[in-house]
Amino acid sequence: MKIERFEDLEIWQEARELCKFVKKITNLPLFSKDYELRGQIRASSGSVMDNIAEGFERGGNKEFINFLAISKGSCGETRSQGYRAFDYDYISQEYLDEIIRRTVNLSNKIFNLMNYLKRSDLKGFKFHKKDSSPDNSGEMEQPLNL
Repeated sequence: MKIERFEDLEIWQEARELCKFVKKITNLPLFSKDYELRGQIRASSGSVMDNIAEGFERGGNKEFINFLAISKGSCGETRSQGYRAFDYDYISQEYLDEIIRRTVNLSNKIFNLMNYLKRSDLKGFKFHKKDSSPDNSGEMEQPLNL
């Protein structure tokens, strides 16, 4: 599969779904009144998807790996905040289990991509020469193949 934009990445798509799920549960009556925790968990879940996007757009594997590490950390932060929400009786066990399932799964996929990039000879699209012919739209020469 060729990855030409961060939106093509399965991990970004799953991070987006996590973010939407967090928004849904933080709108529950009790949770919505705890502005601090609500804001923290929304920010951490948003950080997961945003750091994947930013790292990808940097164009180099080393930078991408660093941003993926931040994204992975934000998965853990979101999971921890889910436990707090459960402990405060803001969410059910079912919602907590869903947060755990999503964040653990996503964290593992991010880790696997990090390892793939570390082993790859590809240094990132910003290191590829671009063809200056009129047929080339300025896109990177070789998209990431996963």
